[in-house]
Amino acid sequence: MCIIFFKFDPRPASKNAYRLILAANRDEFYSRPSKTADFWGPDNEILSGQDLENGKEGGSWLGISRRGKLAAITNYMERQQKPDAPGRGFLVSNYLTDKDVDSYSYMKKLSADGPQYNGFNLITADFRNTPDPEQESHGHWYSKTMIQALSAVCVRSPDYGTRTNTIILVDADGNVTFTERTMQNCDTSEWITSSYQFKLDG
Repeated sequence: MCIIFFKFDPRPASKNAYRLILAANRDEFYSRPSKTADFWGPDNEILSGQDLENGKEGGSWLGISRRGKLAAITNYMERQQKPDAPGRGFLVSNYLTDKDVDSYSYMKKLSADGPQYNGFNLITADFRNTPDPEQESHGHWYSKTMIQALSAVCVRSPDYGTRTNTIILVDADGNVTFTERTMQNCDTSEWITSSYQFKLDG
């Protein structure tokens, strides 16, 4: 399942701290066509990847604007996909981390402010939140092996799994660093990394 970890502090006490630390994985069918992150939209205002699936072009899963607006979605277990569902980017979902669940504990353990922070360690690990009765009840039509695979922070299965890792850092002065690792050619051993830096407007 897609996962997003974030820490938000609009007024960090230290100049070396971050307003925002966000680490996210996009889990999707490896064969679904998409474009790697780049600036687009009016005046190249938005930085994000884009869905290129026929009939659903232009949707996205995670993006930030030059003005600091950020949007992200995660998926959820669904027995049957709806062919007429809107493209991603038109739906927004969130997970309220108001209780100390395993993945939240994991985030707190591995993430920290400052130059030693490495979000890719957080989101590429084979941490599995299993057994999880609630997840199993939502996906009871999946095999136990698939449920366990989907419970990982970084999902690996033959045709579906984590194919994009994204780190967004916003420092106390509004400087943004957006780094994306993207799987190439449906090959879990072949990745490219791109990084963008800009200062928030306003």
